[in-house]
Amino acid sequence: MSLKERIYSVLLVSSNDSFTSAFTGFLPPSRYKLVHKVSSVSAAKRILTENTFDFVIINSPLTDESGIRLAMDTCTGKSCAVLLLVKRELHNEIHDKVVDYGVFTLPKPTSKPTLLQSLGWMESARERLRQFEKKSLSVDEKMAEIRLVNRAKWLLISELKMSEPDAHRYIEKQAMDRCVSKRIVAEEIIKTYS
Repeated sequence: MSLKERIYSVLLVSSNDSFTSAFTGFLPPSRYKLVHKVSSVSAAKRILTENTFDFVIINSPLTDESGIRLAMDTCTGKSCAVLLLVKRELHNEIHDKVVDYGVFTLPKPTSKPTLLQSLGWMESARERLRQFEKKSLSVDEKMAEIRLVNRAKWLLISELKMSEPDAHRYIEKQAMDRCVSKRIVAEEIIKTYS
């Protein structure tokens, strides 16, 4: 899928109604889908436990906290890009505090072009996170297959008195001869001997 075709889901956390209206107004609906708007950290945490988002935009301060800890925790625990908007006079200090967590920051007030450019950077970050997620899934799947094959090998060793190299060779040969994965052969062995 082309990046131009992708629509990013957005959680907006802001206690400022005028910012929420302005932000909602200039988000191109062909690129961004504003899924939820909340005004507090506690509401954002509730929504984040139930849903996943591509972007979390936090307009600091919020009704119950500054939102800085929320930004850091969200970047650490979720696969989304986070943008934290803070007062201009606090920007450098807060940026230094959150940059190690991967949080994007902008001083406010900010212009529409700057905010749209930031969203473009967040798209790049989100796509990179997507690639890491895919790699992580493939590693997890490979590890699951290895565990399954090992379990099948031990069943062949215990039930058919094969040596470990013979059991391994048997599974590989069956997979090659039948043009199936070792996982399928292992699952069949486990079903037969368990």
